Order: sequence, then C-alpha cells, then structure tokens
Amino acid sequence: MKVLIVRFSSIGDIVLTTPVIRCMHNQKKDVEIHYFTKSSYRSILENNPYIHKLWLLDDNNWDDLIAIMKEEKFSKIIDLHNNLRTLKLQLALGVHTYRVNKINIQKWLYTNLKINLLPKVHIVDRYLQAAGVLRVQNDGQGLDYFISDDTALQEEINLPSAYICMAIGGQHETKKLPTTKLSELCRKISQSVVLIGGPEDTAAGEFIAGSNPNVMNLCGKLSISQSALVIQRSGAVITHDTGMMHIAAAYEKHIFSIWGNTVPRFGMTPYKAGDKSHIFEVEGLSCRPCSKIGFEKCPNGHFKCMMNQDLDAISERLERLDIG
Repeated sequence: MKVLIVRFSSIGDIVLTTPVIRCMHNQKKDVEIHYFTKSSYRSILENNPYIHKLWLLDDNNWDDLIAIMKEEKFSKIIDLHNNLRTLKLQLALGVHTYRVNKINIQKWLYTNLKINLLPKVHIVDRYLQAAGVLRVQNDGQGLDYFISDDTALQEEINLPSAYICMAIGGQHETKKLPTTKLSELCRKISQSVVLIGGPEDTAAGEFIAGSNPNVMNLCGKLSISQSALVIQRSGAVITHDTGMMHIAAAYEKHIFSIWGNTVPRFGMTPYKAGDKSHIFEVEGLSCRPCSKIGFEKCPNGHFKCMMNQDLDAISERLERLDIG
C-alpha cells in the first residue's frame, strides 16, 4: 500500500506531522510512505528514515509532478494541509483522501467573537485522527527532527560552551517581541545568548548583539537544519510561537515560549514538553486572540500582548536553570 502524506508548509506545521510519519511506518509494515511538500522545506524531511520518497513542489512543476504521481497509484492520501490546492491534488490523482480537521469555524468564533469552543486537542492528535483510517495510534514519542551527519556550522562560528538559544523570528510581526524588547530581555540574562533567525531578522539580530556583549548573532547565516543544530546544542530555547519552538520540542529542550496575538489554546503548544514548557502570555486582554495566524501590525495600535510581557519573569525563570 502506498500512502501519500501532504503538508506543503511551513516549518512548524511540517515538524508537527512527524509523529504521523513515524507511527505509520512503525505500526503498518505493509505501507510505503510518500510525503508531498514544498521544495523550500526539503531539509526538514529529507533525512527522515521513515519516508520512502519525498515529493517536492516548486513554483512551476505542479503539472509535471501530477503526471508522475499518477503513475504511483497511491492507495490513500492523508491530507494534513486541507486547502484548495490539496483538493486539486485529490481530484487530479483520483485517490481516497482523509483530511485533518482545521477547526476553522471554532477559530473564527474565538478570534472574532471571543467565543471559545476550541477542543482541548493538540494539532498532532488531530493529524493522527486524519490517519485513523489506517488504525494508526499515537506512540507517545513526541516530535522528530533528523539532521544529517554532515550538517555542520561554518568553521568561523564558535558557539559558547553553554548558551541560551533565542529564536527571534516569526512569520508575522504580531507574533514577535519588538526588537527593543528582545534586546532588553537579553540584558536581563546573565548567560550567553545565541540568536537565530532568517535573513529578514539580520538587522534586528545586529541591533540586539550590538547592545549586548553576551549575545552572538547568527540570524541570516544558517540553514534550517543548522539552526536546528544550534537548538540541539543549547541549554534552553527562547522562542515565539514559531517553527523553531517545535524543533526545540523535538529535541526535548526547556522552551520559553512567548505568545502575542495567538494563544496556546489553538492547540499548537510545544508538544510533549511537559514541565520543560514555560509559556508566557499577557492574560486578560479582550482583543486577544486577534488572529489565528497574525498581522504585520497590531490592529488596535497598542500591541499590549507583547509590549506588556513580563520580561523579569522570563529571565528569573531562566536563571533558575542549570544550562552548563
């Protein structure tokens, strides 16, 4: 039996599908697992030993891929993205498809009317429910992130012997602490701090490192897997609600997650992190959550969900950790 798992983006969402891949592989010996994602996220899955074949979508190769994929004669599609493109995929391949419930109605009610009807179910378990047709059960082993043996940092990068990793990025501005707040938080931390982020975070990283002698800025210098390596070697991770948070959960790190316009109740907290998960959010704001994803700026102009974060509470909790 050939099964095609589909999740096109993004970093965190793909990492959160890894229990489905592993459980399906280990529990269904007669299943050959294929995975369809965007080529820009290849590194997240290319070293996963449970995947038989990885299908990679570029901007202009859809028709060619579909023609080839038809020849595979997939038995089932496990659609963990559930959007118009994956519906198009189902129609093109003519394969029975089982989709994740994105609970979009409940999210709309919560973000727009502040009516909370969200189920207390993590997104990983909703992904596994979509694979339930194969009688796949949660093995309780958490998330996976596999790095190849040849993944290395550039020779000129010498990481501190012990450090806190701070992932300063985020897909939307309302999910991120302002740069000045990140810099202030670094000043409150006595340990060494290593910043990671994409090219778009380079200027912010330079500002923070320029104001704090204990900070090393690697923003814009690393691939996804190199960033994962920095996380893996760290003593703890400070992060927003982003993909790096889920990679940190895969490595069972102490995670200090800072939440802005999104909320943990959406079901995407650090998975299986237990008492290693330290969540910081500004409670009691009538405007929060304002979006299930995020905005480029606060719709109300005050940005209290991030501006009112208790940085002392974060740093004091960090100081109690032995990261040596």
